[in-house]
Amino acid sequence: MNPASDVLVVGAGVVGSAIAYFATLEGLSVTVLERGLPASGTSSACEGNILVSDKEPGPELELTKYSLGVWKQDLAEHADLWEFEGKGGIIVASRESSLASLNRLTAAQRSYGVDARELSTHQLRDLEPNISPGALGAAYYPEDSQVQPMLAAAQLLRMARANGARFFPNTKVAGFLNDGGKVTGVRTSAGNFAAGAVANATGTWAADLAALAGANVPVKPRRGFVMVTEPLPPMIHHKVYAAEYVDNVGSSDAGLQSSPVVEGTPAGSILIGSSRERVGFDGTVSVPALRAMAENATELFPFLNKVKILRHYHGFRPYCPDHLPVIGHDERAPGLWHASGHEGAGIGLSVGTGKLMAQALAGKEPDLSLAPFAPHRFGGFQSGSTTIQEACA
Repeated sequence: MNPASDVLVVGAGVVGSAIAYFATLEGLSVTVLERGLPASGTSSACEGNILVSDKEPGPELELTKYSLGVWKQDLAEHADLWEFEGKGGIIVASRESSLASLNRLTAAQRSYGVDARELSTHQLRDLEPNISPGALGAAYYPEDSQVQPMLAAAQLLRMARANGARFFPNTKVAGFLNDGGKVTGVRTSAGNFAAGAVANATGTWAADLAALAGANVPVKPRRGFVMVTEPLPPMIHHKVYAAEYVDNVGSSDAGLQSSPVVEGTPAGSILIGSSRERVGFDGTVSVPALRAMAENATELFPFLNKVKILRHYHGFRPYCPDHLPVIGHDERAPGLWHASGHEGAGIGLSVGTGKLMAQALAGKEPDLSLAPFAPHRFGGFQSGSTTIQEACA
């Protein structure tokens, strides 16, 4: 048996690393287990978005605002470690109907305290001179930001370890330990690990880990691609995307959806997204997805039509059917906690999730209620398991 800890975090992506770091700040002893290497899952295959612009009013927007504050205030002194860039975001409408919908969205967001500014076509072209001449209007979100996601995960984990956390890579969880119906640790290839609480931060594998305790957490993978261009002089100055992207974020359609998301990087390359489709863990390169992304991007920025694509990559976002993450204690499996299902917002929401989870794990009242994200909202146990004792046997 390995030494017991107050909190055992399963998963060393950006969410798990954030939980570990903030838990150490609460004075808790922490152990982190990772089936592979740090940031080897979704955190290594995304763009590092920290967006308020694509959030409808509601619990996720509240969590986004809270998380943005954590990035900009609690972690401000460490911003250079993960290349924090407050570049701002712009949503572009190219149809009258899209522009009307965008104006309704910005009005609703402003009522929640979001800095959302309507732009005329003249103002838009002042900010993005290379935008399509077909753009009718836009909204500007100065709070939208960016980090390098793998650096964020690695540095948060390093900071947690500097505060005393232990880390075990290449350690896959095979089951849970339990005592009288309470989760008290995990079984792994490296032996048993006891803990006062186990935090499931395994991203797209969260459902599989929860199932080992008999709990239903319906997180599924949703595949997405990103294309990377050759380095260029500064041509795109913000994260720019079409108004249809917001609809795609909130859609539950399993088929391919694509809307343009384009941004420059400090190195000069341009990142092009986005695509979403539920195909399980099928890692096949989708030519239709890449073609749709390229066509959409050139409609938004016509100059891209002559720019070379150097590479593309893809990952799997942890998707929840109600589009809210799963955060908090699982009443169906006492001692088990979850932090997953953030889908494409995981990087931005990670540090807010980590701080709130750490507060709750320390027995404090979290700064923001976790009730909307409660795991037990999905009902009872998995089919075939009726008790935590049976699931952990």
